[in-house]
Amino acid sequence: MSSTVAVLGPGAVGGALAVRLCEAGYHTVCVGPAETIGMIALAGITLESREGTLTARPEVRERLETPVSLLLVTVKAPALEDALDHVDPDVVSAGVALPLLNGLEHMERLHETFDGRVAAGSVSHYQAYRPGRVQIVEASPAPVVTMASDTLSASEVERAAELLRSARMDVRVAPSEKRVLWHKAARIAPLAAATASTGRTVGELRKDPEWRERLQRAIREACAVAEADGVGLQFASQWTIVEQMSDETTTSAARDVASGRASELDAILGAVLRAAERLEVPTPILRELAASAGLS
Repeated sequence: MSSTVAVLGPGAVGGALAVRLCEAGYHTVCVGPAETIGMIALAGITLESREGTLTARPEVRERLETPVSLLLVTVKAPALEDALDHVDPDVVSAGVALPLLNGLEHMERLHETFDGRVAAGSVSHYQAYRPGRVQIVEASPAPVVTMASDTLSASEVERAAELLRSARMDVRVAPSEKRVLWHKAARIAPLAAATASTGRTVGELRKDPEWRERLQRAIREACAVAEADGVGLQFASQWTIVEQMSDETTTSAARDVASGRASELDAILGAVLRAAERLEVPTPILRELAASAGLS
């Protein structure tokens, strides 16, 4: 295949996607700091999934300066600014930058950097973790990617979607960037805070009557904020997704907090609370969760 795909930030999610893209036959480039790409250059990336074990050897670079059809931005929010220093913005002048970050507030920065050659994206129904530097374990089925762009044509978005579909991903195209971001943020904001502050899994929280009610109320509040921001979400649909998560599911924010790493809590829950304040929507439960998770 002639298309080149780059993955900026080949961590657990980015690395797993890079393996899938390599397997599909795409020229795949992993971009990141010297230590990270040095390990990939030596050993490749091994992905353990329900479909078996795959090892891929993508090209690696500390800085991306050649054009690509698709740039997947798979760093976490605290690392975004540093990661963007590893990419020449012109690499997507004829392609698409697809950030797969949690939260609501990163899109303005990315549109500015890549001159509107951006589609909002999210990954859901998916959990991957990295037990080793170049070993990734998928703890769920293949990822569901949702994307939309307010600046690109429908055909450009669809070409990027088809590229990912050919790498065995379920890709859905939404009507707007804001909807893509809110559809995940409305449930992940409460879950990130709850799992991070308690150290409990989603299954454990669901089975606790007090926490179950608290999460439901928090998701209702987040849906109300989304509604005020122009995105209609149904609480029942959001809660159904939570109910369908495996008992062992946790969040990347919880894993980062437990490991003492910088977390996405401010980018996720903090962003929802800032939107609530701007839109004058009361969110007492979300604010309680923020306080319990250490967000001021």
